[in-house]
Amino acid sequence: MSTVIDKREYSINRLKDISSWVSSVHDLNQLLELILESGTRIMHAKASSLLFLDEKKRKLYFKVATGLKKEEIKQFEINMGQGIAGLVAQTGKPILIEDVSKDKRWERSISEKMGYKTKSIVCSPMMVENRIIGVIQFINKADGSSFQHSDLDLLTVFADLAALAIGNARKFQLVERENRTLKEDLGATREIIGESQAIRSVVSEALRVADSQASTLIMGESGTGKELVARLIHQASPRKERHLVTINCAAMPESLLEDELFGHEKGAFTGAIGQKIGKFEFADESTIFLDEIAEMSQTMQAKLLRVLQDGIFYRVGGNIPISVDIRVMAATNQNIVEEIKKGNFRKDLYYRLNVVEIHMPPLRERKEDILLLARHFVDVFQREKGYVNLEISPEAMSKMTQYEWPGNIRELKNAIERAVVMGNGRQILPRDLPILQEKASLDSVPVGIPLKDAVDEFKKRFIEANLKMTGGNQSKAAGIMEIQRTYLSRLISRYAIKRKNDIE
Repeated sequence: MSTVIDKREYSINRLKDISSWVSSVHDLNQLLELILESGTRIMHAKASSLLFLDEKKRKLYFKVATGLKKEEIKQFEINMGQGIAGLVAQTGKPILIEDVSKDKRWERSISEKMGYKTKSIVCSPMMVENRIIGVIQFINKADGSSFQHSDLDLLTVFADLAALAIGNARKFQLVERENRTLKEDLGATREIIGESQAIRSVVSEALRVADSQASTLIMGESGTGKELVARLIHQASPRKERHLVTINCAAMPESLLEDELFGHEKGAFTGAIGQKIGKFEFADESTIFLDEIAEMSQTMQAKLLRVLQDGIFYRVGGNIPISVDIRVMAATNQNIVEEIKKGNFRKDLYYRLNVVEIHMPPLRERKEDILLLARHFVDVFQREKGYVNLEISPEAMSKMTQYEWPGNIRELKNAIERAVVMGNGRQILPRDLPILQEKASLDSVPVGIPLKDAVDEFKKRFIEANLKMTGGNQSKAAGIMEIQRTYLSRLISRYAIKRKNDIE
């Protein structure tokens, strides 16, 4: 009798501990593992698992598990109504089976594939606000006996605790997301700075398209702020409570980009030790922004087109179609029409992406905004340095307004940062600005050659100038130009830029 009382007291004490975790731990995975591990000990079970319900796909996915097969079992999924877990999710009622070999409701396929012998199982739904969000189940008693109806009471407690933990974690995440969204909303209004007619038109077009589901292609030179337009559209859209997932298509090779977009299954290739969720899956019911879309290979363009047309894709190495609801925005600094003519970009993909087209003007076409932008960047960088009331001299402002800014806002931002760092802390002077010439002249512009060759020549000079400024440090140069170091390395090879000054 005393042994029974001791076990009961132990269970009560463990439940008190778990109840305190629910209110203090916000890492959902960690919390669910704690609940499941404690439940397994208290229930004297050999194994246990917790499954989440995807209402849209009507499937259950293993979130956390215990036991010898806890990692292997995560590769499986269960349809609504399939097996014990599926029936519990469908009916909302717990199920206890003392001997699965005598119950027709038992689905043995998963156990057989894993080589795990199941004898007894008890399973209960998890509910948040009267809605089933998943199930929790315990499998096989450690002493070889079967679960009894007395175990159902404890099981219900653990199901309620797990559901409460999930509800609290989701509320905490929602508050965090709302705070982050609020900051981003405020930031977006500050980031798109300018009062010129050109920038007013861009903002107006972005806000008009925000309420629709239309795919949007944002065109413009490098450094003009195309991603800011995408962020503004997302934050003004009905999807603003969800994610804005951004990926630079030029920053990685084709195989890595495919893995990043679509994810992979365990064992899909050497080094794929587990399943990976790709950006498209993560962006379900959200917005995805594909920057530098024109740099995408023909093979990847075809795969992207299929996702846009059908709304489904497959993870690398997988054969299960994954359905997604995403809004796609893309950007490029290339002339897409010319790329189509050259056979570098698919016309059908262009039409899919280009339901609405927004052109981001270069800084030289909105020079009336230079003062506002410069003042904004001064305010940002002077706070970092601890300066107060740092002014821009009239001569420095005149120099900036006469300059053509081939690197656009990105170049202006970097110039102001250098001026704040290298200046006297009181006033920005012309000598503080890393501007090589007052105004571009035709003598310095290559003529008599195709536009692409002229652009390549500029890129080469631009990279060389940044490498010189950073003493050959590719990481620093890539950071200044806001591109990936691996992409910079490829450009250096493409344009045969000498590396004698490299210090890496």
